Amino acid sequence: MTEQPDVVVLREGTEGLSMESYAEAIRERLPDRTVALARTPAEERNLITDARVVTGISIDEDLLDRADRLELFACTFAGTDHVPMAALGEHGVAVTNAGGIHAPGIAEQAIANMLVFARRLHEGWRRKSNGEWRHFQSHEFTDSTVTIVGLGSIGQAVVQRLQGFEVETIGVRYTPSKGGPTDEVVGFEEEAIHDAFSRSDYVVIACPLNDLTRGLVGPEELATLPPNAVVVNAARGGIVDTDALVAALQSSGIRGAALDVTDPEPLPPEHVLWDLENCLITPHTGGHTPKHWDRLADILARNVAALETGEDLENRVRTPNDD
Repeated sequence: MTEQPDVVVLREGTEGLSMESYAEAIRERLPDRTVALARTPAEERNLITDARVVTGISIDEDLLDRADRLELFACTFAGTDHVPMAALGEHGVAVTNAGGIHAPGIAEQAIANMLVFARRLHEGWRRKSNGEWRHFQSHEFTDSTVTIVGLGSIGQAVVQRLQGFEVETIGVRYTPSKGGPTDEVVGFEEEAIHDAFSRSDYVVIACPLNDLTRGLVGPEELATLPPNAVVVNAARGGIVDTDALVAALQSSGIRGAALDVTDPEPLPPEHVLWDLENCLITPHTGGHTPKHWDRLADILARNVAALETGEDLENRVRTPNDD
């Protein structure tokens, strides 16, 4: 093993992707640095003692105690709830995440789902499966109003890709005074949410799950939506009240829903959502992309350079020790 590696890639993979591929992508971007892949627990323990940067899903506190030179832990997930943030902060280690790398795929899937409902392609697929050549009426996406809840990387990617569709857009963000790329920006206050929903043909959920957003789309919000509205959840299942959504779908309170995430998740085989023709379901695949490691390696390479120059780290996540 090469001594004193600059970057250590931990062994546990993600989304069925090879960590060897990730290590190779980093080497291509940092040809002058030593990048080591730890393939076993023993190699992790040995390599981490000299590592300046470590990247992986998480890092055990036992490993952290051995990492005397560690400056940066680059998490390969967007969420860091599973990462020992307090311990990393105590050790003076900066933390970054994978925020933004999934945005293009999630945005494309969200728009695809809206177009499916606009053109009623799912009805066409149903008739094809039954061998039926029977015409049916479709709608137009043009002139629709799309509300995007959350204007982070995913929400912004959705808005960017909506350009050219001739739709009106409403963005919901924590600080509406910051503005945004949508035609209109509102906050998360109850009155603002209901006003936006009352004018929406499509609602795309693209915000994080937290105390503010848990159950954000519940019975009252679904009742405010027009009967022709479609809910597209591209974020986390817990943001939408599942029982209320089922009731709205069954009663034609809304036209439909497209769910890449559910609550519970995985969705049990016996759950009623599977049987509703006006509910499209994918198994949390919106963020899957062949460019996963390339985008993550790009961020890590820029942050390695930032460590040298003292510039701000991209995708930095605050730890309890940060000022």
